[in-house]
Amino acid sequence: MTPNVLVPIADGSEEIEAACIIDVLRRAGAAVTVASVARLTVIFSRKVKWVADCTIGACVDRKWDLIALPGGMPGAEHLRDSTPLIALLDRQKKEGKYYAAICAAPAVVLKPHGLLPEGPATAHPAFVERMEPHGIDDAPVVVHGNCITSRGPGTAIAFALKLVELLWDRSHALAVAEPMVLLHPLA
Repeated sequence: MTPNVLVPIADGSEEIEAACIIDVLRRAGAAVTVASVARLTVIFSRKVKWVADCTIGACVDRKWDLIALPGGMPGAEHLRDSTPLIALLDRQKKEGKYYAAICAAPAVVLKPHGLLPEGPATAHPAFVERMEPHGIDDAPVVVHGNCITSRGPGTAIAFALKLVELLWDRSHALAVAEPMVLLHPLA
């Protein structure tokens, strides 16, 4: 089985987080679709230009094993304001399928739309206050049910490897991590 993964992006998304998610999941063998919530060419938070595979509208009728959101500002706000993306995330939650967010995205995208489950979660330190009254966890990556959250660019590889572990298993995640890191973030 090849997991189908959607990585939505927008102008102002965090490029390190998006690149880590996409790269690690593709190394693992996932079919990753990068979808812009606006036009195909996206300008990331540090002015890196990237061309998406498609726009989010082309993704609404597909089933996803995982939807993983990068953070970054104002990228997270653009993701939050995308009606088709929020509908996809809501469907993921209702169907018990994985959805994930890193950096600002847990607080800026998930919380305002009722997509952050009750219980522990994490986000970039500058955004965790926005997540109250949810339980805040300082761990680099937090898994609560089918929702996975992470802190920011410095935790992006650990976050992506946790996604691999959830879609496959721990041994597969460790095999993907082996050539990338000296110290396994999963160890």
